[in-house]
Amino acid sequence: HVSYIKPHWPYIVPAPYHDMFGPNHVPEAARRDSERDDPHPIFAAFMDTMVGRGFSREEVRAKAIPAYMGLIKQCDDQMGRLFAYLDATDRMKDTMIVLTSDHGDYLGDHWLGEKDLFHECSVKVPLIIYDPSPEADTTRGTTSDALIEQIDLAATFVDFAGGTVPSHIVEGRSLLPFLHGQPPQNWRDFAISEYDYSLRPFAKTLVTRSADARLFMVTDARWKFMHAEGGFRPMLFDLQNDPEEFVDLGASEAPEHREIIALMYERLGQWGRRMSQRVTRSEADITKMAGKSLRRGILLGLHDETDIAEELSIKYRGAAPKQRFSD
Repeated sequence: HVSYIKPHWPYIVPAPYHDMFGPNHVPEAARRDSERDDPHPIFAAFMDTMVGRGFSREEVRAKAIPAYMGLIKQCDDQMGRLFAYLDATDRMKDTMIVLTSDHGDYLGDHWLGEKDLFHECSVKVPLIIYDPSPEADTTRGTTSDALIEQIDLAATFVDFAGGTVPSHIVEGRSLLPFLHGQPPQNWRDFAISEYDYSLRPFAKTLVTRSADARLFMVTDARWKFMHAEGGFRPMLFDLQNDPEEFVDLGASEAPEHREIIALMYERLGQWGRRMSQRVTRSEADITKMAGKSLRRGILLGLHDETDIAEELSIKYRGAAPKQRFSD
């Protein structure tokens, strides 16, 4: 595992990367004045943070974003050195390479900075996978729009290494079927993200208990829904007709939008109710044990001899033979 901290605060860029990019390379921020007219209380709180106010100023973006770009270029060059070493040592043939990140960055989009909410620029992070296996030859250079969660990476690594993914412990699913051109038919219909803002100074102005300082996102690629604990209304974006997520439909009374919100709450509840981990028994173990003989332990619920199953009334044949070992 190689973890590059850059691009990250502090945006201090060494030469020659410090002046490779300038204000002329900075794209226009994805934001509208209407987003500040009557924002969701959670949205408003994050816009009012120091970093949110800072990246709302064009002079800040004109200075910080070129530095951010320089740090990305520095990372790119360092990864090039790493890949050259793998090539020189003949390890590219048995090394899976995954390039991804834990989050994106607003950099002024939606009048926000940092990473804290669920717009695409924050949660839709790059995921580039190189699989050296011949089975992956058919998908090289292709892209997938499947709903992937970062918890899928652990399962992918286990699968790639030839292990068996312990599905009763690991929540994610292996991505090898996608890489090998055989996408699963029963892949997830929605993806989840969650965030805890209890350490933020403004949390106490929004919720009375730190346990309620939690945000949840559910997306099915067409719709993106956000729920905030503490009695707030939801947020909803139509990613098909509003891909830049400018219009929050969470307060809409339109039947279509209320129906989608209800569906998203059901999905969030489904996700929250699931048994995410059963660390003592796998699903295969449970299946094997189901319906097995009752000739073990204490029998419960028997009133008289008529309740005793036939297999339990077979004549006792004595203790099972013991296997003994010599020194």
